[in-house]
Amino acid sequence: MSLNQENVRRSKSLLPAPNTKQTKKNKQTPHLKMSQASNHDTSVINWLLEADASIRWQAMRDLLDKPESEWAAERKKVEFEGWGARLLSHQDEDGQWDGGSFVPRDFSAEKWKSEGQPWTSTYHTLTKLRNLGLDPSSERAKRTVELIRKNCRWDHAGQPYWEGEVEECINGQTIATGAYFGVDVSAIVNRLLEGRLEDGGWNCKRENGSVRSSFDSTISVLEGLLEYERVTGGTPESIAARKSGEEYLLKRQLFRRLTNGEVVDKKYLELFEPGQWHYDVLRALDYFRCQSVLTGSIPDPRLHQAINHVRSKLRDDAKWAVDQEDKGRAWFKTHEGLGKPSPWVTLRAMRVLKWWDERFH
Repeated sequence: MSLNQENVRRSKSLLPAPNTKQTKKNKQTPHLKMSQASNHDTSVINWLLEADASIRWQAMRDLLDKPESEWAAERKKVEFEGWGARLLSHQDEDGQWDGGSFVPRDFSAEKWKSEGQPWTSTYHTLTKLRNLGLDPSSERAKRTVELIRKNCRWDHAGQPYWEGEVEECINGQTIATGAYFGVDVSAIVNRLLEGRLEDGGWNCKRENGSVRSSFDSTISVLEGLLEYERVTGGTPESIAARKSGEEYLLKRQLFRRLTNGEVVDKKYLELFEPGQWHYDVLRALDYFRCQSVLTGSIPDPRLHQAINHVRSKLRDDAKWAVDQEDKGRAWFKTHEGLGKPSPWVTLRAMRVLKWWDERFH
Protein backbone atom coordinates (compact mmCIF):
# COMPACT_ATOMS: atom_id res chain seq x y z
CA MET A 1 0.00 0.00 0.00
CA SER A 2 1.37 3.42 -0.97
CA LEU A 3 1.72 6.32 1.45
CA ASN A 4 -1.18 8.12 -0.24
CA GLN A 5 -3.42 5.05 -0.03
CA GLU A 6 -2.56 4.63 3.63
CA ASN A 7 -3.38 8.27 4.34
CA VAL A 8 -6.76 7.89 2.62
CA ARG A 9 -7.48 4.70 4.60
CA ARG A 10 -6.64 6.41 7.88
CA SER A 11 -8.71 9.50 7.11
CA LYS A 12 -11.72 7.34 6.21
CA SER A 13 -11.53 5.55 9.55
CA LEU A 14 -11.92 8.87 11.38
CA LEU A 15 -15.02 10.01 9.51
CA PRO A 16 -18.53 9.93 10.94
CA ALA A 17 -21.11 7.85 9.11
CA PRO A 18 -22.89 9.80 6.38
CA ASN A 19 -25.97 11.60 7.63
CA THR A 20 -28.83 9.97 5.75
CA LYS A 21 -31.61 10.76 8.23
CA GLN A 22 -34.31 12.94 6.73
CA THR A 23 -36.38 15.19 8.93
CA LYS A 24 -39.98 16.20 8.48
CA LYS A 25 -40.63 19.11 6.23
CA ASN A 26 -40.69 22.43 8.02
CA LYS A 27 -44.23 23.73 7.58
CA GLN A 28 -42.96 27.32 7.63
CA THR A 29 -40.55 26.73 4.73
CA PRO A 30 -42.75 25.25 2.00
CA HIS A 31 -40.22 25.80 -0.77
CA LEU A 32 -38.54 22.38 -0.61
CA LYS A 33 -39.75 18.91 -1.49
CA MET A 34 -38.15 15.86 0.04
CA SER A 35 -37.23 14.50 -3.39
CA GLN A 36 -35.23 17.65 -4.07
CA ALA A 37 -33.04 17.20 -1.01
CA SER A 38 -31.36 14.04 -2.29
CA ASN A 39 -28.86 12.96 0.38
CA HIS A 40 -28.82 16.33 2.07
CA ASP A 41 -30.69 16.98 5.26
CA THR A 42 -33.93 18.75 4.35
CA SER A 43 -34.00 20.93 7.44
CA VAL A 44 -30.48 22.19 6.73
CA ILE A 45 -31.35 23.20 3.17
CA ASN A 46 -34.42 24.98 4.48
CA TRP A 47 -32.15 26.73 6.98
CA LEU A 48 -30.01 27.94 4.08
CA LEU A 49 -33.10 29.09 2.20
CA GLU A 50 -34.06 31.21 5.20
CA ALA A 51 -30.63 32.85 5.34
CA ASP A 52 -29.34 35.90 3.45
CA ALA A 53 -30.31 36.36 -0.21
CA SER A 54 -26.70 35.62 -1.20
CA ILE A 55 -26.96 32.19 0.44
CA ARG A 56 -30.46 31.50 -0.88
CA TRP A 57 -29.75 31.97 -4.58
CA GLN A 58 -26.62 29.84 -4.46
CA ALA A 59 -28.42 27.07 -2.55
CA MET A 60 -31.18 27.15 -5.17
CA ARG A 61 -28.66 26.87 -8.00
CA ASP A 62 -26.09 24.50 -6.52
CA LEU A 63 -28.07 22.27 -4.14
CA LEU A 64 -31.58 22.21 -5.59
CA ASP A 65 -30.69 22.58 -9.29
CA LYS A 66 -33.38 25.19 -9.77
CA PRO A 67 -33.70 26.76 -13.25
CA GLU A 68 -31.81 29.98 -13.83
CA SER A 69 -35.03 31.98 -14.03
CA GLU A 70 -35.71 31.17 -10.37
CA TRP A 71 -32.25 31.58 -8.82
CA ALA A 72 -31.48 34.68 -10.90
CA ALA A 73 -34.58 36.40 -9.52
CA GLU A 74 -33.40 35.63 -6.01
CA ARG A 75 -29.90 36.80 -6.84
CA LYS A 76 -31.16 40.26 -7.81
CA LYS A 77 -32.23 40.73 -4.18
CA VAL A 78 -28.56 40.84 -3.10
CA GLU A 79 -28.42 44.50 -4.14
CA PHE A 80 -31.45 45.53 -2.12
CA GLU A 81 -31.46 43.48 1.08
CA GLY A 82 -29.25 41.78 3.62
CA TRP A 83 -25.48 41.67 3.44
CA GLY A 84 -25.23 43.02 -0.09
CA ALA A 85 -27.33 46.09 0.66
CA ARG A 86 -25.37 46.70 3.86
CA LEU A 87 -22.06 46.67 2.00
CA LEU A 88 -23.40 48.99 -0.68
CA SER A 89 -24.66 51.38 1.99
CA HIS A 90 -21.05 51.96 3.07
CA GLN A 91 -19.87 53.01 -0.40
CA ASP A 92 -18.26 56.45 -0.65
CA GLU A 93 -19.61 59.02 -3.08
CA ASP A 94 -16.56 58.54 -5.31
CA GLY A 95 -17.30 54.81 -5.65
CA GLN A 96 -14.66 53.55 -3.22
CA TRP A 97 -15.07 52.01 0.20
CA ASP A 98 -13.40 53.44 3.29
CA GLY A 99 -11.46 55.86 1.12
CA GLY A 100 -8.84 53.48 -0.24
CA SER A 101 -7.98 50.68 -2.65
CA PHE A 102 -6.39 48.02 -0.42
CA VAL A 103 -5.96 50.02 2.79
CA PRO A 104 -8.52 52.50 4.19
CA ARG A 105 -7.54 56.13 3.81
CA ASP A 106 -7.17 56.77 7.55
CA PHE A 107 -5.33 53.52 8.35
CA SER A 108 -1.74 53.81 9.52
CA ALA A 109 0.98 51.21 9.95
CA GLU A 110 0.55 51.61 13.69
CA LYS A 111 -3.15 50.78 13.44
CA TRP A 112 -2.37 47.75 11.30
CA LYS A 113 0.04 46.52 13.95
CA SER A 114 -2.33 47.10 16.88
CA GLU A 115 -5.71 46.26 15.28
CA GLY A 116 -4.82 43.81 12.54
CA GLN A 117 -5.46 43.99 8.81
CA PRO A 118 -8.57 46.01 7.88
CA TRP A 119 -11.18 44.45 5.56
CA THR A 120 -13.26 47.50 4.65
CA SER A 121 -11.40 48.91 1.66
CA THR A 122 -12.52 48.87 -1.97
CA TYR A 123 -10.60 45.69 -2.83
CA HIS A 124 -12.01 43.64 0.03
CA THR A 125 -15.57 44.94 -0.32
CA LEU A 126 -15.66 44.26 -4.05
CA THR A 127 -14.40 40.74 -3.37
CA LYS A 128 -17.23 40.23 -0.90
CA LEU A 129 -19.82 41.61 -3.31
CA ARG A 130 -18.61 39.21 -5.97
CA ASN A 131 -18.91 36.30 -3.56
CA LEU A 132 -22.38 37.44 -2.54
CA GLY A 133 -23.39 37.55 -6.19
CA LEU A 134 -24.21 41.21 -6.82
CA ASP A 135 -25.70 41.22 -10.32
CA PRO A 136 -22.92 42.54 -12.59
CA SER A 137 -25.51 43.73 -15.11
CA SER A 138 -27.23 46.01 -12.58
CA GLU A 139 -26.93 49.77 -12.92
CA ARG A 140 -25.43 49.94 -9.43
CA ALA A 141 -22.65 47.54 -10.40
CA LYS A 142 -21.95 49.33 -13.69
CA ARG A 143 -21.81 52.71 -11.96
CA THR A 144 -19.45 51.33 -9.32
CA VAL A 145 -17.08 49.98 -11.97
CA GLU A 146 -16.85 53.36 -13.68
CA LEU A 147 -16.44 55.34 -10.46
CA ILE A 148 -13.61 53.06 -9.38
CA ARG A 149 -12.02 53.36 -12.78
CA LYS A 150 -12.10 57.14 -12.40
CA ASN A 151 -11.23 57.58 -8.73
CA CYS A 152 -9.46 54.57 -7.23
CA ARG A 153 -5.67 54.15 -7.27
CA TRP A 154 -3.53 51.44 -5.71
CA ASP A 155 -1.56 52.20 -2.54
CA HIS A 156 1.57 50.63 -4.05
CA ALA A 157 2.37 53.23 -6.70
CA GLY A 158 -0.85 54.98 -7.66
CA GLN A 159 -1.74 52.58 -10.49
CA PRO A 160 -5.33 52.77 -11.79
CA TYR A 161 -7.39 50.19 -9.95
CA TRP A 162 -8.46 48.05 -12.91
CA GLU A 163 -4.85 47.84 -14.14
CA GLY A 164 -3.76 45.98 -10.99
CA GLU A 165 -0.58 46.39 -8.97
CA VAL A 166 2.40 44.08 -8.31
CA GLU A 167 1.36 41.42 -5.79
CA GLU A 168 0.09 38.21 -7.34
CA CYS A 169 -2.58 37.49 -4.75
CA ILE A 170 -4.04 41.01 -5.05
CA ASN A 171 -3.91 40.87 -8.83
CA GLY A 172 -5.54 37.44 -8.85
CA GLN A 173 -8.59 38.67 -7.00
CA THR A 174 -8.64 41.91 -9.02
CA ILE A 175 -8.85 39.76 -12.15
CA ALA A 176 -11.69 37.74 -10.62
CA THR A 177 -13.62 40.83 -9.60
CA GLY A 178 -12.91 42.76 -12.79
CA ALA A 179 -13.87 39.89 -15.08
CA TYR A 180 -17.02 39.26 -13.05
CA PHE A 181 -18.09 42.89 -13.38
CA GLY A 182 -17.27 43.08 -17.08
CA VAL A 183 -13.89 44.85 -16.99
CA ASP A 184 -11.14 44.04 -19.50
CA VAL A 185 -8.41 42.67 -17.23
CA SER A 186 -6.33 40.96 -19.90
CA ALA A 187 -3.30 43.14 -19.14
CA ILE A 188 -3.25 41.95 -15.52
CA VAL A 189 -3.67 38.36 -16.69
CA ASN A 190 -0.63 38.68 -18.92
CA ARG A 191 1.48 40.01 -16.04
CA LEU A 192 0.42 37.12 -13.84
CA LEU A 193 1.42 34.63 -16.51
CA GLU A 194 4.88 36.16 -16.52
CA GLY A 195 5.08 35.81 -12.74
CA ARG A 196 4.37 32.09 -12.58
CA LEU A 197 7.10 30.21 -10.73
CA GLU A 198 8.91 27.04 -11.83
CA ASP A 199 6.84 24.81 -9.52
CA GLY A 200 3.69 25.89 -11.35
CA GLY A 201 2.11 28.29 -8.88
CA TRP A 202 2.47 31.85 -7.61
CA ASN A 203 3.75 33.72 -4.56
CA CYS A 204 2.96 37.33 -3.72
CA LYS A 205 6.46 37.59 -2.23
CA ARG A 206 8.13 36.86 -5.57
CA GLU A 207 9.03 40.53 -5.89
CA ASN A 208 11.06 40.11 -2.69
CA GLY A 209 12.93 37.10 -4.04
CA SER A 210 10.70 34.13 -3.26
CA VAL A 211 11.09 31.26 -5.74
CA ARG A 212 8.54 28.87 -4.20
CA SER A 213 4.81 29.11 -4.69
CA SER A 214 2.38 29.50 -1.80
CA PHE A 215 -1.06 27.95 -1.39
CA ASP A 216 -2.60 31.33 -0.48
CA SER A 217 -1.29 33.17 -3.53
CA THR A 218 -1.91 30.30 -5.92
CA ILE A 219 -5.60 29.89 -5.03
CA SER A 220 -6.15 33.65 -5.39
CA VAL A 221 -4.62 33.60 -8.87
CA LEU A 222 -6.49 30.45 -9.88
CA GLU A 223 -9.83 31.96 -8.93
CA GLY A 224 -8.98 34.97 -11.07
CA LEU A 225 -7.90 32.94 -14.08
CA LEU A 226 -10.96 30.72 -13.88
CA GLU A 227 -13.34 33.69 -13.73
CA TYR A 228 -11.50 35.28 -16.64
CA GLU A 229 -11.91 32.04 -18.57
CA ARG A 230 -15.61 31.79 -17.68
CA VAL A 231 -16.29 35.29 -18.97
CA THR A 232 -13.96 35.48 -21.98
CA GLY A 233 -13.09 31.90 -22.84
CA GLY A 234 -9.51 32.54 -21.76
CA THR A 235 -6.42 32.19 -23.92
CA PRO A 236 -4.23 29.13 -24.53
CA GLU A 237 -1.64 30.72 -22.25
CA SER A 238 -4.04 31.52 -19.40
CA ILE A 239 -5.58 28.04 -19.58
CA ALA A 240 -2.14 26.41 -19.47
CA ALA A 241 -1.21 28.56 -16.47
CA ARG A 242 -4.46 27.64 -14.73
CA LYS A 243 -3.75 23.96 -15.23
CA SER A 244 -0.20 24.30 -13.89
CA GLY A 245 -1.48 26.07 -10.77
CA GLU A 246 -4.07 23.34 -10.25
CA GLU A 247 -1.37 20.71 -10.57
CA TYR A 248 0.69 22.52 -7.93
CA LEU A 249 -2.17 22.08 -5.45
CA LEU A 250 -3.15 18.59 -6.57
CA LYS A 251 0.39 17.22 -6.23
CA ARG A 252 0.18 18.31 -2.61
CA GLN A 253 -3.37 16.96 -2.11
CA LEU A 254 -4.41 20.55 -1.27
CA PHE A 255 -2.70 20.64 2.13
CA ARG A 256 0.44 18.46 2.26
CA ARG A 257 4.12 19.09 1.71
CA LEU A 258 5.48 17.58 -1.48
CA THR A 259 8.68 16.50 0.27
CA ASN A 260 7.37 14.45 3.18
CA GLY A 261 3.56 14.44 3.00
CA GLU A 262 3.13 16.37 6.24
CA VAL A 263 0.44 19.01 6.67
CA VAL A 264 1.82 22.36 5.50
CA ASP A 265 -0.19 24.46 7.94
CA LYS A 266 -2.90 23.25 10.32
CA LYS A 267 -4.91 26.37 9.50
CA TYR A 268 -5.41 24.98 6.00
CA LEU A 269 -7.61 22.32 7.62
CA GLU A 270 -9.72 24.91 9.45
CA LEU A 271 -12.68 26.40 7.62
CA PHE A 272 -13.02 30.10 6.88
CA GLU A 273 -15.93 32.00 5.45
CA PRO A 274 -15.15 33.25 1.92
CA GLY A 275 -13.99 36.73 1.02
CA GLN A 276 -10.39 37.22 2.10
CA TRP A 277 -6.97 35.90 1.14
CA HIS A 278 -6.77 32.95 3.54
CA TYR A 279 -6.42 29.49 2.07
CA ASP A 280 -8.25 26.45 3.37
CA VAL A 281 -9.10 23.09 1.83
CA LEU A 282 -12.79 23.94 1.43
CA ARG A 283 -11.94 27.05 -0.57
CA ALA A 284 -9.71 24.94 -2.80
CA LEU A 285 -12.35 22.23 -3.21
CA ASP A 286 -14.97 24.81 -4.12
CA TYR A 287 -12.57 26.15 -6.72
CA PHE A 288 -12.14 22.69 -8.27
CA ARG A 289 -15.92 22.25 -8.25
CA CYS A 290 -16.31 25.51 -10.18
CA GLN A 291 -13.59 24.43 -12.60
CA SER A 292 -15.31 21.12 -13.17
CA VAL A 293 -18.67 22.77 -13.80
CA LEU A 294 -17.08 25.17 -16.29
CA THR A 295 -14.84 22.74 -18.18
CA GLY A 296 -16.73 19.46 -17.76
CA SER A 297 -13.73 17.74 -16.19
CA ILE A 298 -14.21 14.95 -13.68
CA PRO A 299 -12.96 15.41 -10.09
CA ASP A 300 -9.32 14.48 -9.63
CA PRO A 301 -8.84 11.52 -7.24
CA ARG A 302 -6.11 13.48 -5.47
CA LEU A 303 -8.86 15.60 -3.91
CA HIS A 304 -10.03 12.60 -1.91
CA GLN A 305 -8.21 13.33 1.34
CA ALA A 306 -9.47 16.92 1.39
CA ILE A 307 -13.01 15.67 0.70
CA ASN A 308 -12.74 13.24 3.60
CA HIS A 309 -11.53 16.02 5.86
CA VAL A 310 -14.54 18.19 5.01
CA ARG A 311 -16.82 15.23 5.76
CA SER A 312 -15.12 14.82 9.11
CA LYS A 313 -16.05 18.41 10.04
CA LEU A 314 -19.79 17.69 9.78
CA ARG A 315 -21.55 18.52 13.05
CA ASP A 316 -24.25 16.43 14.73
CA ASP A 317 -26.83 18.93 13.47
CA ALA A 318 -25.72 18.24 9.86
CA LYS A 319 -24.17 21.71 9.52
CA TRP A 320 -20.62 23.00 9.34
CA ALA A 321 -19.08 25.61 11.63
CA VAL A 322 -16.65 28.42 10.94
CA ASP A 323 -13.30 27.62 12.57
CA GLN A 324 -11.39 30.82 11.94
CA GLU A 325 -12.16 34.47 11.30
CA ASP A 326 -10.20 37.51 10.26
CA LYS A 327 -9.18 39.95 12.93
CA GLY A 328 -9.34 43.64 12.22
CA ARG A 329 -11.83 46.24 11.03
CA ALA A 330 -14.82 44.84 9.15
CA TRP A 331 -18.18 46.24 8.09
CA PHE A 332 -20.01 43.42 9.89
CA LYS A 333 -19.85 39.68 10.54
CA THR A 334 -21.74 37.10 8.53
CA HIS A 335 -21.61 34.39 11.19
CA GLU A 336 -22.69 34.05 14.82
CA GLY A 337 -19.32 33.12 16.26
CA LEU A 338 -16.47 30.66 16.00
CA GLY A 339 -17.55 27.07 16.40
CA LYS A 340 -21.16 27.90 15.54
CA PRO A 341 -23.02 26.83 12.40
CA SER A 342 -22.20 29.00 9.40
CA PRO A 343 -24.53 29.25 6.40
CA TRP A 344 -21.54 30.16 4.21
CA VAL A 345 -19.40 27.20 5.26
CA THR A 346 -22.36 24.82 5.19
CA LEU A 347 -23.37 25.93 1.69
CA ARG A 348 -19.86 25.45 0.35
CA ALA A 349 -19.38 22.07 2.03
CA MET A 350 -22.73 20.74 0.84
CA ARG A 351 -22.25 21.77 -2.77
CA VAL A 352 -18.71 20.41 -2.86
CA LEU A 353 -19.83 17.03 -1.48
CA LYS A 354 -22.84 16.96 -3.81
CA TRP A 355 -20.55 17.55 -6.78
CA TRP A 356 -18.11 14.87 -5.65
CA ASP A 357 -20.71 12.24 -4.74
CA GLU A 358 -22.73 12.67 -7.92
CA ARG A 359 -19.64 11.87 -9.97
CA PHE A 360 -18.35 8.94 -7.95
CA HIS A 361 -21.56 7.21 -6.86
